[in-house]
Amino acid sequence: MPVEPALPLAGHIVLVTGASSGIGRAIALACARSGADIAITYRANRAGADETAAAIASLGRRTAVRALDLANEDDIRALTPWVGERFGRVDAWINNAGADIVTPGPDSMSAVQKLDLLLAVDLRGTILASWEAVALMKTQDRGGVVINMSWDHVSQGMQGTNPQMYAGVKGGIMAFSKGLARSVAPKVRVNILAPGWIETAFGEGVDQQVYREVVESTPMKRWGRPEDVAGAAVYLASPAAAFLTGQTINVGGGIVM
Repeated sequence: MPVEPALPLAGHIVLVTGASSGIGRAIALACARSGADIAITYRANRAGADETAAAIASLGRRTAVRALDLANEDDIRALTPWVGERFGRVDAWINNAGADIVTPGPDSMSAVQKLDLLLAVDLRGTILASWEAVALMKTQDRGGVVINMSWDHVSQGMQGTNPQMYAGVKGGIMAFSKGLARSVAPKVRVNILAPGWIETAFGEGVDQQVYREVVESTPMKRWGRPEDVAGAAVYLASPAAAFLTGQTINVGGGIVM
């Protein structure tokens, strides 16, 4: 009788911020399918978060949902006791949530408003959440792993005001994460995911000419899917990546190598 392979995250507790849709939802579900119980957060889309939680529960995994505003320091500090009460520990803390500056509503903001939002949510929020995660994981016998979200184009840039700001902030996340990784090893690992052109809400609404240009410029000849990022997240969260820290995985189909 064939022996079923062990699930890579069996017995793990994973926290995913911004899991009400898109990449965050895909990561949460992929981790659940890989054997983990999942804590998820959302900012405004409670219905989407509940849908994610229901999908996780249908896989037979435990789950819990909490509202989180990454621009609010008190919200971030409350995450650790909340997840501790419900699950006892966190093995992987994935800082996926970020500000939206490109879909129609946010796109009406001024450049300075967008910059302030990115700095408050993506950069400052990720730093504060990472510190919270590390403080918790240092108390755990087997430590843990923090995974932060950058952008594949930070290493080469992209023309335009929005890309300039996004590269600056996401580049800051990458640099911070490398410094944190050196500071908290060997008990805690810190790694970075850097998605490229991923077909989320932004990709679905992009101009068709731009869509085709992305396909043609990508060696893999397609846009990425949230599940592509999720697969890399599961790997980094798993014991298979136990000797990786301070590393960045680009999930962009080869545009940036």
